[in-house]
Amino acid sequence: MKKILAIFAVAVFSLFGGEAFAQRCLPGMSAVEVRTDMVNGFYTGNSRNCGYNLGLFYSVIKGDNANTWSFGGEYLQTYKPYGEKGRIPIAQFTGEVGYNLHIVSDYSQTFHLYGGVSALGGYETVNWGKQVLKDGATIGADDAFIYGGAVTLSADFYLYDHVVLGAHIKERFVFGNDTGHFLCAYGLHLKYQF
Repeated sequence: MKKILAIFAVAVFSLFGGEAFAQRCLPGMSAVEVRTDMVNGFYTGNSRNCGYNLGLFYSVIKGDNANTWSFGGEYLQTYKPYGEKGRIPIAQFTGEVGYNLHIVSDYSQTFHLYGGVSALGGYETVNWGKQVLKDGATIGADDAFIYGGAVTLSADFYLYDHVVLGAHIKERFVFGNDTGHFLCAYGLHLKYQF
């Protein structure tokens, strides 16, 4: 009787143990991801050039090595300091296609580290298209269509089989605009995998 109970216990534990990572990073699985970022520094209230970024992405795992293709869009808002206390808003609306290379994970598939590259394109508006400021000064930068790319380092932590909380850092480089070409963003993402 003790042998039967021991075999039953081992079978039950191995069943539950295998189920915990059986649903993680399988080929063909998809995920929806929401991102929130700080851009060009950390906003404290006194910072006049920092901004934020919000994104929504869809990704698909390709192959047995957990590499992913991702597709999505982002809204990025930054500021340029103006005068003593003022600042001029710069907003970017971009679409993005990227490939994320799985670098490493732990044995239990709870932690995953990815490195990615992506291409992006969209539209940038400076001061929401208003060229003349309140003090009568004229902005030299125009609204423009932008294009470029990004490199990303991302860490995912599985809270459950389908729910992932992660952190990432991303360097964007865009061209076609007059307001600067490099933007560094870092933040958190929440992903639901199905």
